[in-house]
Order: sequence, then structure tokens, then C-alpha cells
Amino acid sequence: MSLLKQLNALSGIVRRTLVGNVRPFHQTAALCKVEDRKAMLASLPTKDEGTIGERSIDIDSMIDKKTSIFPDASTPTALFNGVPFNEIPICHIRVSPNNTIISITDAKGVPQFIRSCGIEGFKNTRKGTNIAAQATAISISTRAIERGYKTVRVTVRGLGPGRMSAIKGLEMAGLNIVSITDTTPVSWNPPRPRKQRKL
Repeated sequence: MSLLKQLNALSGIVRRTLVGNVRPFHQTAALCKVEDRKAMLASLPTKDEGTIGERSIDIDSMIDKKTSIFPDASTPTALFNGVPFNEIPICHIRVSPNNTIISITDAKGVPQFIRSCGIEGFKNTRKGTNIAAQATAISISTRAIERGYKTVRVTVRGLGPGRMSAIKGLEMAGLNIVSITDTTPVSWNPPRPRKQRKL
């Protein structure tokens, strides 16, 4: 037993001489956290309504290149792939922060297909993502191509994460998009907004 005590004492002496009489520094995780909740919330970036995760497109450079991108009086009779513009089927994309609903109608407005992110199998908060909108657009456009649609007009309505990715999904599946129209309702005399939330 005395040999064991001597070894313990010797190891203590060696440890003190190597490290010195320095105590180990320890900091708890609770002290590292942000103390002030208001300061933390103020430092967070603001949530952008309709363009989360999307790449911005420089419209001005596109306008300089093409002069005939805006409709005029001859647009309804203009031919796209041998079909007049006013006879091309319409793809309506209804976007909200929680879901994306895509329907394809014929030129007169009679619905042919309707798909939403919920029908595709996305549940709860996943319905409001840009990935869900893109998957829904790909599935509805493959059904439209099977039916014989090749060229569509697109109308987008509402704000949400699925605006650009739904159009991207239609294009990825092989539909030829002739025009994109934004039909989001804008009120010129909106009701008074709620007071700012006190955090």
C-alpha cells in the first residue's frame, strides 16, 4: 500500500511541475448565450415575403436586349409555335406563404388539371416551401405534356416562397412558357395595418 501512495504522490508532483499551479479555465454555456432577447431579435434578418431562397434577376439588362417583350395590340394574334397567343392554354399559379396551388386551363378558362403542394404529399409547414412548389409544378406539367400541351401562358397570383420555383419547375419538366403575368391584387386604399408588435 505504501508503494501505491508513493506513486500517487510522485504523479501529483510531476503534474504540478509540468502544468504549474494553473487552474483550468471553465466557462459555462449559459454565460455564452445572448442575455438580451430584444438585442437578439433585432440582430435577426427580416423575413422576406415572396423571394426567400430565390435568385434575383436583373430585369433592366433584359429590357435593353429585347425590345418586343411587352404586349401590344398585335399580341393576341401573334403566333407561338403555330398557335395564336389567345388560344394558348393558361397555367395559373396561386401562391401563399403556406401553400402553392397550380391549375392549367384551356384558353377559355375551363380547368383541365389542378395540383397543390398538399395533394403532392407535402404536409404542414413543408407545403409552403419552394421545393414543394417546384415538385408540384413538375408533376402537373408532365401530366399536361402527356395530354399534348407544349406551350403555356403563366399567371402568378399572391406572395410566397413558391413564386419563382413553380415557374422553374414548369420549365424543367419541358413546358414552353410564352408569357408570365403577375395578377396579384393590389389595393390602392388598403385597410390600416395592425400596430407594431412589442417584443
